[in-house]
Amino acid sequence: MNSLGLNTPYIFSLYAVSIIFKYNFYNPCASKVYSMYMITQAERVVPIPPSKLNENIDDVIDVLTWKLYEGQFGSDKSLTVLIKNVQPVGPGCIVHGDGSVYQTVKFDQLVFRFKENEIIEGNVVQITKYGAFIKFGPLDGLLHISQVMNERVDVDEDNQRLIGKDSKRTLSVGDRVRARIISMDINEKNPQDSKIGLVTRGQVGLGKLEWIAEDEKKRSEV
Repeated sequence: MNSLGLNTPYIFSLYAVSIIFKYNFYNPCASKVYSMYMITQAERVVPIPPSKLNENIDDVIDVLTWKLYEGQFGSDKSLTVLIKNVQPVGPGCIVHGDGSVYQTVKFDQLVFRFKENEIIEGNVVQITKYGAFIKFGPLDGLLHISQVMNERVDVDEDNQRLIGKDSKRTLSVGDRVRARIISMDINEKNPQDSKIGLVTRGQVGLGKLEWIAEDEKKRSEV
């Protein structure tokens, strides 16, 4: 299992294609759907400890590469979800006084890229007194109660839902939501602890998908 709870190795190409089509975000201005997942190539350095040098080196390099880089943010703030086709590049290097061999490797990686002000779609996975947590791709974002609707929002934690005081619209666990990323506090050491803020209030085309459909129907009838 990798750090995101996925079995590695996996049938990489089929898995990549399936989630690229499953998770995407919508740009209502451009009226196009863009994938937040990309398959790219990367080159990194993997330290091989002395205790592993007598084992199958290709297997060792694979496992160490997965352990070091899967589930981690890169320098461009993209999250590496899966790694496949790890290949050593040239001979390894030895540093004086250090028994490890430092091996450069290249590999294919499935990365999840997002940035502030992008539009995402995800499912509500938890309701708390702070608002709704939305899972989009491998990460969660918080849709704070002040950012859900243009009205007061009450929290019903027992039934895991948010309720608009005037409209009586509800947002519950399992609902599909389209939202905008308004803040990002990336935790590079533990990506799952990253704090991502979302908003749906006051913006056309954002919110629970059923609300969006209802609002579009009302506008078309005017």
